[in-house]
Amino acid sequence: MDYKVISADDHICEPRDLFVTRMPEKYRDRAPRVMRGEDGGDGWSFDGKTVPRTLGIEATAGREIRISGYKWEEILPGNYDGAAHLEDMKVGDIDAAVMFPAVGMTAWSMKDDPFALAMAQAYNDWMIEDFCSPDPDRLIGLPMLPVNHGIDATLAELDRSMKKGAKAVTIPVFPDVPYIDEQWAPLWSAVEESGAPLCMHRTSGGNDPAGKGTFNFDIPGLNVAGSVIRFFAGVEPLTNLTFTGVFDRHPKLKFVHAEINFGWVPFWKNTMDECWEKQKGWAQFPFDHRPSDVIGKNVFVTVLDDKLGFDLIKDEPYLADTAMFSTDYPHSFCLWPDTQKFVKELTADIDRVAREKVLAGNAARVFNLN
Repeated sequence: MDYKVISADDHICEPRDLFVTRMPEKYRDRAPRVMRGEDGGDGWSFDGKTVPRTLGIEATAGREIRISGYKWEEILPGNYDGAAHLEDMKVGDIDAAVMFPAVGMTAWSMKDDPFALAMAQAYNDWMIEDFCSPDPDRLIGLPMLPVNHGIDATLAELDRSMKKGAKAVTIPVFPDVPYIDEQWAPLWSAVEESGAPLCMHRTSGGNDPAGKGTFNFDIPGLNVAGSVIRFFAGVEPLTNLTFTGVFDRHPKLKFVHAEINFGWVPFWKNTMDECWEKQKGWAQFPFDHRPSDVIGKNVFVTVLDDKLGFDLIKDEPYLADTAMFSTDYPHSFCLWPDTQKFVKELTADIDRVAREKVLAGNAARVFNLN
């Protein structure tokens, strides 16, 4: 397929009855379900009684932006139906899209509870078997790896998902055991062998040990300050993986960190290289090359309307090998349905080769799309 525009970061809202119908019967009383909230909207209940927050900015595509208050019937079917998502992609002239989970990510915050494993597997089966089935070459679902259930369970779910046809997988930003721990070496090796990329999303997934609380929706100003902060979420995990030599021990490993833009990448690149150059006499780095060599080879980011980043490509050409365009459908930063207007404006001053890489080429290469 001739891909012209790929969104490397789309989202879904799981069907309202997904976990009730797909999870093993013994867990269905606990299963998340959509219920009516106090504000008249619909939201996810985790106890069968209360709704912490109703649907809003996570499902706002094609609607007036609201923090919450949507009824289920008010959100676009493209949120939860693959065929409808393809129709919405037509509107934006988008050839393929990568799908991140939504409420399913709460499984990563439940430690090693067997319920959490069942919840992740129910989501994975639905994503691959149902949502992506209308066109698996254009809808690229990301199964969740149950990293808090031990390496054996993680490897088993990777294998199960790949056999079902997955082209990539997603992991939480905050696992119970940090990714620099040696226990993850078998996962890195298995992912290398599969050829699939590992994807993370901003600060999503797991329990942040620092308790930064960047999802505070109640305090005016902080409700949006968290969104600003999350654009810099890639610095810590990507630097740690790079400096501890993970990409040298696993040179074919591909990490995609989504929705963090790329205007910051040149400063990050220069800072890593400067620190390596000045400190390599004593630091015993587990590699003998510039840390920035991983950029565009092992490390990739997805970008929205980051005009600064696009303009930097002329002076920092490696950025064109690193960035993947995205729309963030259906979230509040969404570049849909006017996707082509954004594409035209963002790429007006970059050359054709760079344009093709960022809009589709990098994603097709990393996600092994034909």
